[in-house]
Amino acid sequence: MYVDEKKKVLFVIGMEHKLEHLIKQVPHINPEDIKVLQCYGPVISQPFGDLMRDIIVSVYQENVEEIFVAGTKDDQKNTRDVLNKIYENKGLQKKIQTLNYLSKNCMPEFPEGNISEWLEGHALTDGVQNSVNIIRDHPLMPSHVKVHELLIEKENEKLIRPTIYIS
Repeated sequence: MYVDEKKKVLFVIGMEHKLEHLIKQVPHINPEDIKVLQCYGPVISQPFGDLMRDIIVSVYQENVEEIFVAGTKDDQKNTRDVLNKIYENKGLQKKIQTLNYLSKNCMPEFPEGNISEWLEGHALTDGVQNSVNIIRDHPLMPSHVKVHELLIEKENEKLIRPTIYIS
């Protein structure tokens, strides 16, 4: 990740504060030129949703020239924990059944097959890569903006892809 020091860079990351700290230490990027957009799981599910709007606004307002969508292995684990809590709630069982029926038979806005798949999302690498493609191909995204995926192994403070390290 050798970025021109003069470029403004946007990192779309999860909610963990440790990630922001690690990203601000990336070599070859001036910390003042780093913009961080935090969300629960850096996955864009709607090309015209709030997260995508925030990315586009950041690009134009901050003159961002490069975007990294950063995901961690914990993002998917945290989603599974939430899913387990929802399914443990006995009061939601009938609602979940109704939503599963609607998603299967009536509602095209649920592209996944059921509520569990929708909440759980895609595999980490698929979700991050899909988000990269949505950003890169968005009609309002300037063609000169480079968009990359960044997978982080938090325990080791190691980047999985691209293969560089944050220390």
